[in-house]
Amino acid sequence: MATLMIQGTTSDAGKSTVVAGLCRLLARRGVSVAPFKPQNMALNSAVTPEGGEIGRSTALQALACGLAPHADMNPVLLKPETDRGAQVILDGRVHGHMDALDYHAFKRQARETVLAAWERLSSRFDLVIAEGAGSPAEINLRANDIANMGFAEAVDCPVWLVADIDRGGVFAQLVGTLELLSESERARTTGLVINRFRGDIALLEPGLDWLTERTGKPVTGVLPHLNGLLLDAEDGLGLTESAAEAPGLRVAVPALPRISNHTDLDELRLHPRVELTLVGPGRPIPPADVILLPGSKSTASDLAWLRRQGWEPAIRRHLRYGGRVLGICGGFQMLGDAIDDPDGLEGEAGSVPGLGLLPMRTRMVAGKQLRNVRGTLTGTPAGEDVAVSGYEIHNGVSEGPALAHPLLDLDGRPDGAVSEDGQVMGTYLHGLFDEAPAAAALLAMLGFESEDAAVDLAAHRERQLDRLADTLEEHLDSAAIGGLIGC
Repeated sequence: MATLMIQGTTSDAGKSTVVAGLCRLLARRGVSVAPFKPQNMALNSAVTPEGGEIGRSTALQALACGLAPHADMNPVLLKPETDRGAQVILDGRVHGHMDALDYHAFKRQARETVLAAWERLSSRFDLVIAEGAGSPAEINLRANDIANMGFAEAVDCPVWLVADIDRGGVFAQLVGTLELLSESERARTTGLVINRFRGDIALLEPGLDWLTERTGKPVTGVLPHLNGLLLDAEDGLGLTESAAEAPGLRVAVPALPRISNHTDLDELRLHPRVELTLVGPGRPIPPADVILLPGSKSTASDLAWLRRQGWEPAIRRHLRYGGRVLGICGGFQMLGDAIDDPDGLEGEAGSVPGLGLLPMRTRMVAGKQLRNVRGTLTGTPAGEDVAVSGYEIHNGVSEGPALAHPLLDLDGRPDGAVSEDGQVMGTYLHGLFDEAPAAAALLAMLGFESEDAAVDLAAHRERQLDRLADTLEEHLDSAAIGGLIGC
């Protein structure tokens, strides 16, 4: 067994995509390979077949390997609930809620979970590609580190360091990071990867020569900027908007502070006739055909944010003029009459009024629902049931008359709700747009029919992973790749 760790000089340097690309490249060569992320902080997550929860980027990397995702691939997942606290998930299950200081002290225990998961994974695969988190040079977080060099030192694996040249200052990123590492950490850093390069490589080569001479480290590769690359994001919202040339449907989405699983929006972003606009704080709410309220890790506090931004009267005005509203998971809960959280599972204990657009109320209860599901979309304009699949990740249980008119039938049980006039609908199902027939039927229910076929997201992911692997095969040092597999 062997392990290689991909670390980055900064967050969003491209670690996740490099790992995904390497996983696909090596899997295509017949290597028994699996991804591993010791610790992840993200609000985009996935449900594993055994009912565990891991970061969505790691689940994508498993797909790149041709594997089902497993909790061993991401043993520690932190889901921020406030600026200082997060839900802590160990081995795919909720362990509890901690503030930053408590978690810092807890990392000794978390380290045992990480190493046990790595040992189980390593026993099953010939090669593990591990991914770091943030930067290994965060001096204040070095004690008991399990996310970067602390893990690499514990398992004695080599590290490749990735830097994003598109941000500028790539040589300072790499040299500065190496300078802040210990002698043993620098020694295990065996390659430097420059990511998102645009332009003529001849202009960069003098700098590469200087970098190798200055650091003593080989440049393992210079990866080009891949225009239009869209893969399941770990967290960031930056690439999620779209502007269609001739929009047939305009969708406005509030960029909630604790937005979760915004990969639900990817199908809409890719559709050639859908214009998707994310509306951040202080921005005017644009004209739209549909207002989509996305998932949230902290539903009540995000609803309060929504109100402060003026969305509540805007939604009511939108409905008066015939617009439609769709809520997903936390967004669905916001549509009801009230959200009750007596035990403070998602924030301060108590009850807050909802938007009152569906006659129901939601109660937060312990025991998160985690499951992959299949079912049908009911009440379509054509009067036919359409197959749908996705996953559920939520604490809330909703009750009320609205649920007598469900949006979906999932594994034989009703889910979601549709208002009597059809203008307001919601569901707990994430991924409801992922399958093209379901996406087309949902768009029709939202008032849009198009001859342009909905995008098959599964096929899109496969094409993007192959494109990424092709790029790494061309631009990474072949000897370095061969060294991973002993040839």
